[in-house]
Amino acid sequence: MSDFIKQKLWEIIILNTSAQEAEWLRQKSTSSPMELMTGFVAVPRSVSKKIISIPAQVQAELNAELKGFSVENWSLARLSRVWLLTQIDASDKEAYVKNIETLFDTAEMNELVALYSALPLLSFPEQWLFRATDAVRSNMGFVFDAIALRNPYPEKYFSELAWNQLVLKTIFNDKPVHLIEGLENRANEKLAATLSDFAHERWAAGRSVGPQVWRLVGKYINETLLSDMEHLFQSNDPADRKAAALACAESDFPAAKDLLARNHELENAVKSGSLNWAELEY
Repeated sequence: MSDFIKQKLWEIIILNTSAQEAEWLRQKSTSSPMELMTGFVAVPRSVSKKIISIPAQVQAELNAELKGFSVENWSLARLSRVWLLTQIDASDKEAYVKNIETLFDTAEMNELVALYSALPLLSFPEQWLFRATDAVRSNMGFVFDAIALRNPYPEKYFSELAWNQLVLKTIFNDKPVHLIEGLENRANEKLAATLSDFAHERWAAGRSVGPQVWRLVGKYINETLLSDMEHLFQSNDPADRKAAALACAESDFPAAKDLLARNHELENAVKSGSLNWAELEY
């Protein structure tokens, strides 16, 4: 991980801490690995849990250095813990891995949130793949969010199967799908087919499907998915019709283009740019 990111995280910390809090963190960062790890656990006793404020320029600089990485809406305690993790000496891989694994093994929920948030910043990133995929199965919502939302680690390291499981669980739990980093880049045919099956199950049970589901199927529309688009265009919910229009607009399937053309107003809205997926985000 670059020193630039460490520096930017520290800049944010300084903007949000008292002199006493900053000095405590500075002292812990130069301690032995064991004391640093103890400090990681003790952060909430010495640092505020308030939500941080972050200048837009600093967030932009972070994103430019590590695409998709965001500390937006983090608590100061969470940020402080992540920053302390970046201070652990990684020159000895065996010792480093052992220290991080110890923190994972003994962590309570908020500590796990910090650990999973820090995955894009930790050394030896593939070492933590099992931990990351295990977090997708977590029943702790905050832990799942830490790996699934605004975290660039899954896009870069997850297999297609693990990625699809992450997306499906996000959708199943009605979380904001658009906050998954790399959503469009990792779209795939298997996921599109699974989402169609998911929608059919929901419809059969008289339940609705969030419009963001269809954000991932446009490139893979076939005869089966075309019938889903027809279903959406006939929906009484304007969001369904908009989602169908956007998905069809992304498709190279001729029948999808024809279907969109029969819905002139929506077709024109897509072409003009006045209708896009951001309108359907929540």
